[in-house]
Amino acid sequence: MPRFDRAALLSFAETLLIRGGMEADKASATAEVLVEGDMIGHETHGLQLMHWYLECLADGSLNGKGNYEVVADKGAGFVWDGRLLPGAWLMSQAIEQAMERVGDHGIVGAAIRNSHHTCALSAYMRKATDRGLIVQISVSNPAAARVAPYGGTKPVLTPNPLAMGFPTSGDPILVDVSASITTTTMTQLMAKRGERYPEKWGLTAEGEPTDDPREITEHGGTMMPLGGALKGHKGYGMALIVDLLGQGLSGKGRANTAQPGPLAQSAFIQVIDPDFFAGLGAFTEQSDWLAEACRSNPPAPWNKGPVRVPGDSATRKRAEALRDGVPVAENDIARMARHAERLGVPLPQPLSA
Repeated sequence: MPRFDRAALLSFAETLLIRGGMEADKASATAEVLVEGDMIGHETHGLQLMHWYLECLADGSLNGKGNYEVVADKGAGFVWDGRLLPGAWLMSQAIEQAMERVGDHGIVGAAIRNSHHTCALSAYMRKATDRGLIVQISVSNPAAARVAPYGGTKPVLTPNPLAMGFPTSGDPILVDVSASITTTTMTQLMAKRGERYPEKWGLTAEGEPTDDPREITEHGGTMMPLGGALKGHKGYGMALIVDLLGQGLSGKGRANTAQPGPLAQSAFIQVIDPDFFAGLGAFTEQSDWLAEACRSNPPAPWNKGPVRVPGDSATRKRAEALRDGVPVAENDIARMARHAERLGVPLPQPLSA
């Protein structure tokens, strides 16, 4: 993939969004999170989304202007109605506010309803871990239903990602997992390409396991919860947790949605200050030991490399992107180029092919 200078790519993405109808502060936050997604290897949640975001700005399903509504604010906890503003901006703003308050409260939680798409959750966590804080983020989409409860066949839930970031004295531990085996974006991409899942990650409309993503996108099937046909009760339980944290605490969710409609995500964010407990030094003593114990573990025969800690791959790819340029797929560049021509935005030049 061609690689681009990060600053040039950020400026390009920000300008595209501004010309597409997004206010400057929101465009800056969204560009940063999208580019960060590509930097850490979350290509499905990086600039690949730009085409969709610009279409949403044009049709009004993404609100590029204005502010959120404060529903409740009690210091250590607050609730916003996002008014379909950019998810990247809303999440960034909420995390910043939580980090500002956590020094007074030790733990701060925030719930957001009616947010537009929130991008890759891993793209936010370094904001907190770099300050020695723990962060938890989870997101669901009550406007959609793509995952059946374990043992059922009718979709009720969405993939419901849950992410947590933990500081160490070195690279952070960054956990970002979905409650379903795969994601909506990956399913749609594979279906469009005519590809199959590596294993039976979906269910047909009749409830039979399948490796064909088109059974989900075209024929009324569902994605399976994490654990699949044998152990899917685990992913199902996790999906319920995410649904209720974001929707229950924000006061709006599936109970208020008569049928699936335009995207309107719900999010829960929690920031924890280790200094309110045994102290940051005590915490990193444990996180350092645990990370090293995992990385130094003898690899299994099927593992072609060393044992990794969640976040290691993202850290490595991010360092490469800062050093060698941010990789962006040619298809994504081509789609953005069409918007760039329409909006009069010059394309950035690649550093290398």
